[in-house]
Amino acid sequence: MKSCLRSTVALLAIGCSTTAFAQANVQPQGDDADEIVVTAQKVEQRIEDVPVTVTAVTGQKMADLGVSTLADVAQYIPGLVVQEQSANNPGFVIRGITSDSGSAQQGARVTFYYNGVDISRSRGAYQDLFDLERIEAVKGPQATLFGTAAAVGAVSILSAKPKSGFAADLAASYGNFNRTQVSGMVNAGNDTLAARVAFAYKYRDGYVRNIAGDANVPNQNQGRVDQDDLNGQDQRGVRGSLRWTPSDAVTADLVLTYDGQRNPGTAFKSRAFAPTGGQTGDYGTAELSGSPYSLEVLGKRKLGLDRDVYDANLTVSVDLGRGVTFTTVNGYRRFNSLETFDADGGPAWYLEFAEDAKGDQWSHEGRFNFTGEKARASFGWNAFFENGYQRVPFSTEEGTYLACSVTAGYAPIRAILNQAGIPTGPNCVAANGTVPGARATAVLSRGSLTELPYAAEFTNFGNNDTYSMFADATWIPVPALELTAGARVLIEDRQSGYSSVQPFSRLLAGAGVFTSLLGTANTNGAKFEAERSFAAVLPRFNALFRLSDAVNLYATVSKGRRSPVVQLAAARTGSSATAGVIPALQIVPEELVWNYEGGIKGRVGPFSGAASVFYQRYDGFQVSVTENGVTTTRSAGKADNLGVELEGNLRLGQMLSLFGTFAYLDGGIGDDATNGVFAGNRFRLQPDMTASAGANLRVPIGSATFYAVPNMTYRSKVFFELPNREAISTPGYTLFNLRAGVELGERFTIGGFARNLTNERYLIDAGNTGGGFGVPTYIRGEPRFYGVELGARF
Repeated sequence: MKSCLRSTVALLAIGCSTTAFAQANVQPQGDDADEIVVTAQKVEQRIEDVPVTVTAVTGQKMADLGVSTLADVAQYIPGLVVQEQSANNPGFVIRGITSDSGSAQQGARVTFYYNGVDISRSRGAYQDLFDLERIEAVKGPQATLFGTAAAVGAVSILSAKPKSGFAADLAASYGNFNRTQVSGMVNAGNDTLAARVAFAYKYRDGYVRNIAGDANVPNQNQGRVDQDDLNGQDQRGVRGSLRWTPSDAVTADLVLTYDGQRNPGTAFKSRAFAPTGGQTGDYGTAELSGSPYSLEVLGKRKLGLDRDVYDANLTVSVDLGRGVTFTTVNGYRRFNSLETFDADGGPAWYLEFAEDAKGDQWSHEGRFNFTGEKARASFGWNAFFENGYQRVPFSTEEGTYLACSVTAGYAPIRAILNQAGIPTGPNCVAANGTVPGARATAVLSRGSLTELPYAAEFTNFGNNDTYSMFADATWIPVPALELTAGARVLIEDRQSGYSSVQPFSRLLAGAGVFTSLLGTANTNGAKFEAERSFAAVLPRFNALFRLSDAVNLYATVSKGRRSPVVQLAAARTGSSATAGVIPALQIVPEELVWNYEGGIKGRVGPFSGAASVFYQRYDGFQVSVTENGVTTTRSAGKADNLGVELEGNLRLGQMLSLFGTFAYLDGGIGDDATNGVFAGNRFRLQPDMTASAGANLRVPIGSATFYAVPNMTYRSKVFFELPNREAISTPGYTLFNLRAGVELGERFTIGGFARNLTNERYLIDAGNTGGGFGVPTYIRGEPRFYGVELGARF
């Protein structure tokens, strides 16, 4: 691994550039040195003229690499990490700052934009990648450009727009695990009216075998359901776009998108609870059987995800003359998802959960832009409204829960069970995968019951309205120098709600202990509500100095902010059976960051590249902690972040180009006693070091062209939770990938692909909901995938 890293650094010393990626449809082969134009500052600019750190993601490179998911693309973008344990629960990380909470009461920390509209709410943010114009990953706080959620940066996804003329393409691939992908588009129209329809379908069997319900293999399977293999894929998307250009001064784009998943369950694998037949480690067989009452209590018969997202976007741009343009972006997005999961990661009917999340988002923005010889300016307004909830139902068997729990208050119960010969805690599941803890109900009920189902749920609600005005002004005193200053002024109204149905445990009540199994207060379905308003001013300052027409220096100072959290739950007023319940409200202070950054970007001969260095200082750093199935936000105090990012491309003639990226990040919570248990901890989900490198070889053979794109990606050690623990981490790992084949003229392609060629074993997550109960679970990364692919362009 060290030799691979040395090779990567050596390649980066040769040359670093702004890498480009795109959809996995067949694309015409262009020049890697072609000028890249982005709209990171809401106007079209060459990427080297943008005074912030930005990576442009366009068509050719993503097709070359054969990647079509956010998680895969992020491996080639320094400073960006996307964790996809589930389309319903992605983790978005920019420079060590994570946004992955599903609570409707919390705001996002990493902004995702789709066609100019904020889609950052984590349960609705996952977006399949097909038929894209480009992706722009902008690092550092960008409040005037991308809104309040862009505390550390933003990722902007732009779909391909209709064009005049007729065009169509189709791509298909098939590989191991029945990996089947089909995508394509049809475009037709003229200079006034054009339309485009694109689609993608992706299917893959799960790569973690789940023996629950397999009639040919001994298993516990209390659910009596033939569960699917885990970590599979079944998703589809379709997009319709319409572009109307009645004159040279007016352009209107309407984009309608559907994105849906029917994926099998996530493989939460326990190290404590073995499947039937014995423990097989993080990468072996799983036995996740779910609840016998999964349909009635959790809403789905099988483990897995049902998710639908509907998105509508209308953008109108008007050239008003004299260098002034007006753009309005309007969007509506609705998501609903239901995911059932076995949180204990083993065969016991112990921690069976679901997450039912729904949300609606409305957005309107108006922006005026002025471009002159000595100055540029923009100002505008934005209104963003979202309304949603996250409902978490829970199913267990009471005796099994009490036997398996490690909660300190249940020690007397465990003593009774131990005297009866029933092992407790992690030993409630035997080493051979049988569940002796399932006998606990009979012991605790003195034989009157053998099984006692238990069901509960809690729901958090969020209704958040944000209004803001923003302005940027750029002064160009001499052609070589640009100075920019801007700010966003915002007002937020955040309304939170909470309700729960958490009945007393019958077994505990028989012992005189009146509490729900999760220890959560029972509002009996009544909804508590709280509301607070907040205001903020978020500035940015930028400078750009042109060393030449193709090479620029830049510097930026900017302020980012994550909204305060109106965190509402419930609390009991006593311990008796008649104790009351009252609202439990906590206002978690806003998280503020100042970002100081400088860099260089541009082109010199066959080499194009970018390099940046940054320092970030946080106050009120917010962290998420999960206990007894409930995730809450806490303030961890101060944090610092120092990093370097490089990216490069070196073109060696017409047949070969080399590319590479590198990022180093030294970030974490301040090592101060006032920061409590989080002091000195590294950021979660963020490697200290990431790198990628590869080559793009294209050799003409008569009328055909042979292509090969070998590449590698590297990530150093990752801690998955705060506080950091060695048991909840993964060592560094390197993945080797290859895509190769033959292009037959400009129309047809036949080839093959392989990802993770060496079948490297690594984890993408650990801890999870089970960790909040003292039994962490582990999710393995993808194994070797390989297959063949065909493409046609018309």
